[in-house]
Amino acid sequence: MEYRDNNRITDERGSKRTCRAAAEIAMSESREQENEIKEKLRESGIRAAAVDFGGDFTTAVQKVLERTVVAAKREGIIADEHAEEGAVAGAAHEAVQQIINKCIGLNLGGKIGIARCGSHIAVCLFFAIGLLNLNDVVMGMGHRAV
Repeated sequence: MEYRDNNRITDERGSKRTCRAAAEIAMSESREQENEIKEKLRESGIRAAAVDFGGDFTTAVQKVLERTVVAAKREGIIADEHAEEGAVAGAAHEAVQQIINKCIGLNLGGKIGIARCGSHIAVCLFFAIGLLNLNDVVMGMGHRAV
């Protein structure tokens, strides 16, 4: 079942499409590739953004939430409204909860991907974690509807 929402086409698979878009942009390897992905997604009715992130995990949680909300507002993915900010922060928090056990005490670096299709908002964290060059890879995904 499809319906139009402000000239964007969404459907019952909106959450899956939106999460896939967030993961795709979080895994982009360069700004150029990031921009190509954003344009491709925009043509299919999905708005997306990505922001680089790195540091010690023990101080990272608050910074991840803040950067995610700021990037989503800056890129026009959400409005400057309490409910939309809360949805993005909630999705980012859910993504952090999925990776927390592997990250405690380690450094992380990578990208935060944010996507929105209609009422669906997804946040994907794609990070290398570790110490020196002994890295592992972790991915967390959160989804909310507004």
